[in-house]
Amino acid sequence: MLKTAAQEQLLPGETLQEKWEFAQDAGYDAIELRARGDLHFASRLPELRQARKDGVVMPTVCVDMLHFFGAFDDDLRRDALVQMKSQLTVIAEIGGLGAQTPASYGMFSRRLPPFEPPRTEEQDREVLLAGLSELGEHARSEGVTLFLEPLNRYEDHMVNRLEQAAGLIRETGLDSVRIGIDSYHMNIEEGDPAAAILAHAQFIGHAQVSDSNRFQPGAGHLDWPAWLGALHTIGYDGYLAAECRLTGDPVDAVRSVPAFLKRSGA
Repeated sequence: MLKTAAQEQLLPGETLQEKWEFAQDAGYDAIELRARGDLHFASRLPELRQARKDGVVMPTVCVDMLHFFGAFDDDLRRDALVQMKSQLTVIAEIGGLGAQTPASYGMFSRRLPPFEPPRTEEQDREVLLAGLSELGEHARSEGVTLFLEPLNRYEDHMVNRLEQAAGLIRETGLDSVRIGIDSYHMNIEEGDPAAAILAHAQFIGHAQVSDSNRFQPGAGHLDWPAWLGALHTIGYDGYLAAECRLTGDPVDAVRSVPAFLKRSGA
């Protein structure tokens, strides 16, 4: 049985309770939260506690920060680790499952000049392993999971494919670090997205969905029956969280997602 979630910014309503009312009516099973830097997510704890008390289901949080644990600058990297640890603690406190983050976003791309980053691949790997190990240990102590999201080559130069994320996770040896897959990025980077899911099933912990053009599922050309079929085959029982832009009427667009995914995954 597919379980769907919508990121909070996609849902109409002023409060999480109002957003949840709409989400349920549209067929969603949960809301995925968004977390900014500067410990903003922790400042929302009173709001989140009340929402949980009122029955809002909030299993996961996706970070929305200016820098991440793979940053070139040491101070920015340390700050990202502080932010992520806080977010893992908060999602644990409200009974959630975990937090999703990329290694970096928009920091560097080999597709644009100067083409070669200031760190070697081995130095990148050392930084990523150190960050994942530190965050994974914290996640384990909090009883939640860190979901590492591979991004496409235009947004990150370090972790683009599931095999790269799986290799890093395997080296940490931590069950508290899993892959957070994203259908949009996979459509760009994986030669066969469904095959990639099957090959790295043991490491997949969370899934985000948008179509080939980053709009809502159904608005592009992604092969949804194959992608969802692969998740069904591996026994994935987590959420499919809509992280996308919306085309057409935004309310109609976000409302369309659960029914579309259920039809495509039947």
